[in-house]
Parts: sequence; C-alpha cells; structure tokens
Amino acid sequence: MISLHTSPVRRRRLGVATAAAGLLATLLMAGPAAATPDPGDRGEARTGVLAAQQAEAKAAIESGEVPGVDEIVHSSNITHLANVPKDALKGLNTDLAFQGKYAFAGNYDGFRIFDISNPSAPRTVSQVLCPGSQNDISVSGNLLFLSTDSSRSDNSCASTTQPATEKSSWEGMKVFDISDKRNPKYVAAVETACGSHTHTLVPERKNVYVYVSSYSPSATFPDCQPPHDGISVIKVPRNAPEKAAVVNFPVLFPDGGNPGAPDNPGVSKTTGCHDITVLPSKDLAAGACMGDGLLFSIKDPENPKIIDRVQDNVNFAFWHSATFNQTTDKVVFTDELGGGGAATCNEEIGPKRGANGIYDIVGKGDHRKLVFRSYFKIDRPQADTEVCVAHNGSIIPVKGRDLMVQAWYQGGVSVWDFTDSSKPKEIGYFERGPVSTDAVTTAGPWSAYYYNGYIYSNDIAKGFDILKLDDRRTDPAKRVRLDELNVQTQPDYFDR
Repeated sequence: MISLHTSPVRRRRLGVATAAAGLLATLLMAGPAAATPDPGDRGEARTGVLAAQQAEAKAAIESGEVPGVDEIVHSSNITHLANVPKDALKGLNTDLAFQGKYAFAGNYDGFRIFDISNPSAPRTVSQVLCPGSQNDISVSGNLLFLSTDSSRSDNSCASTTQPATEKSSWEGMKVFDISDKRNPKYVAAVETACGSHTHTLVPERKNVYVYVSSYSPSATFPDCQPPHDGISVIKVPRNAPEKAAVVNFPVLFPDGGNPGAPDNPGVSKTTGCHDITVLPSKDLAAGACMGDGLLFSIKDPENPKIIDRVQDNVNFAFWHSATFNQTTDKVVFTDELGGGGAATCNEEIGPKRGANGIYDIVGKGDHRKLVFRSYFKIDRPQADTEVCVAHNGSIIPVKGRDLMVQAWYQGGVSVWDFTDSSKPKEIGYFERGPVSTDAVTTAGPWSAYYYNGYIYSNDIAKGFDILKLDDRRTDPAKRVRLDELNVQTQPDYFDR
C-alpha cells in the first residue's frame, strides 16, 4: 500500500549513513532496448549493498528520517494530483516535452503521448514502441524527435541490439510526424557519430536544427572514432523531414577538453557533450560536456561559436545539463556524480559533490564569462539504497525571481530559489521513499518540468506524475502560458 501525507520540509546535515553504495511507427512489437553503457543516465539493475547499509536504511525509515518504502511525502505547498503507471512500455521512463494539451514522455522502449487537458486525470493517447536508449524526446510543430544512443541492428523500430564494434550498427536521430497524435508516423532517420545521447532543437520557420550530444568514442567503434571533440548538427526541413541530414560537426574542444584522470582524478574525460540548452531569443547556448561547461553563441546555428569555457576539477565529476535563468545572467549546471547509478546524497559525498553549480554570466557579447557563485544540493534525508542525483529541471517563470523545479531521481522533485546566486534554497519538494532497503535501485524522477501552471514529472519506475504548486513566490507563473515547451530549447517567457 502507498500512503500519502504532507510533511514540513525536512532539514538535516547531508547524510543518513556512512558511505555511498554502488556507484507508433511500429506499435508494440519489438523487444526492450539495451541500457547505454556510458557514465551518464545508465539503466542500472539493482546493486546489492552491505548488511550494515541495509540496517542503516531500515533504521532511517523507522526513525522517520526518511519516508517508508514507496511512501509519498511532500511539502505543504505541493499537491500530488495524479500518477499514471507504466503500461505497454516497460523500460525506464526518461525525458518530457509539451505541446498544447499534450505531454510527450520518453521511455527506453519508445514514447507515450498523454492528454493533459485535465491535469487531475491525464489520459494516454498513444504508445509507440521503438527501442533505443535513452529516447530523449522533443517536439516542434508536427515533428517529434527521438534520440537513439545504443547500437541497433538497423534504424527501424523493430531493431535489435548489436555491438558497436560492427560497422552495420546504427545509432542517431529518429523523426516522427505527430500531426495525428493517435497514430505517430516514423518519417526519417539520421545516423550520427557515437549516436545521440541527448539532443537540442534550434527551431526556425522553415527548418529545425538539431544539436546532437554524444560521447565515449573508441578505436574499436567504426562509427564512433576518437577524437570525438564536437557535436553533430542536423538540418531538418519542416516540409520534407525525410531530407534531414548532418550539415556540420563543429569542434568545441580543439585542445581535447578536460583530460580527466590522472591529471584530474574523479573527473570525466571530455569526449563530447552530454547535453546542451539553447535560448534562441538571445542567440545563446550552454553546454554540459562531461568535464567542461561551455557558453557559446548560436547566431549562426550551423556554426556555434564558443564564448567561454569552465571546469571544476574539485567537486564536479560529470557536467550533465544546463539551465539559463530568464534574464540570461546566470546558468545552473548539474553534476551527475555516479552516472545515475549511485546513492550520492549522503554524508560521505557531502553537499558540494553531485550538486548544482550556479554561475553568473558577466560581461557583454563575445567577452562574457562564467563566474562560479555557489553549489546547491538537496539536504533532505536519502537512504544509501536510493540513487540520488542532480538531474533535469526547468525554470518556473516569475519576473524578478530565479526559481527552478528539478528532478533528483530518488531524491524526488525539488523546487528551489537561486535569486541570490550565493544563497540558493529549497522552497518545496515531492518524493517517494526507497524502492528497496536491501539494494541500490535506479528509480525516481528523471525529469521534472513546469508547464502552464503545473509540474510534470516522469518517474523512471513509478510512471507519470502531475503536481500542483501553490506558493506566493511561484503563483505568478500560473499566468504564463506556452504553446510548446522543450526545456532544452528555453523560451523567452515574457517577450513573446
């Protein structure tokens, strides 16, 4: 049984235990996708933990320091409106995109479309089985884009897993026509070097540019050769998506990027980007690229130009994602310590590792610089059997404030304020208790985004959640309405 209660925001020192454990193109007719064997966003199975850690997790639950197994708790300003469990797609739930009254939810086995016109009772419109981890998803007009970052036998939705060492293997971008939401049609595929772990849209009237982020090359992979020091840029004509093609591979790291260990122990070697966020109205982008954080100009979308680059070789292990504030004078970078497969919200790891890094953008034009201000990490208790990691989030649009909602896997959904770059603070949360007290299990929200007055969360294991946030600090955002939202393509909320 799942119990539900409201509790105040719980505070503590960062740690409940002593150590971290374990670091329808084709409708419903193919097998599950293989998990991506890379450091970021891995689909990990359960990992056993020491008996002492099991005992500590159970003791934390019994003491009330963490919720019980699968117990839902939340701050008083959040209401849980709905949960839609997994259905035909059994893989890990991943990212979200929005258009009108629809939400599009990625899954390692494909994607699902929800009608969210009634947030208290969302309805499934269609489910498309098209395996290929991690199925990062976005939409623009009548087109839906899906990333494939696992080696497949071909580019069809009936493909099977195949080693990356085989030249015939395929990874890259898939494009669907979603003019009929009940019957999406697979219309195009573009193979890209090292696949597509994530992607970012730069939409224009006639074309959609797609920035493809991928990494981890190997001399043994025919289609993913080192050095992999840039991103693939795909041009997709809206009226002829079947003509989509790679038009450039700009080099972002002419010096090779962060070398990682042994020069910088504990830091990922940069071999590409994990995720890029663009703010088209400002011709600006921020890249989270393994060992590096980037700021670059996209005035010419086919030829992005680096403005500044930063590293954090003390506390950041894997630069995972980026979010601008609305006035474009700050960027929040996330650190995916443990690759989405480890319990990192504990005393052993501490409050600065596996956190968000808040950077101010100072200066003008091509002379702008990223200046570090502070870290933010949730300080609510998490058991050592809970995978907890800074993950995908979005701005909550309120003039004069910098507010964000963010997913933390089993750390739940966090609403936080970084108006003062040096003193960020959590102002609301929603989470479930541990899935297990005897194994480290990958679960919890992959993405948590604010869209037209509600928070939508795609829980890796539990399904699609809708939350209502009522707080005087965030309520003005309810008046902001969008026709479409891909969080990695940030809108200008107030100048439209």
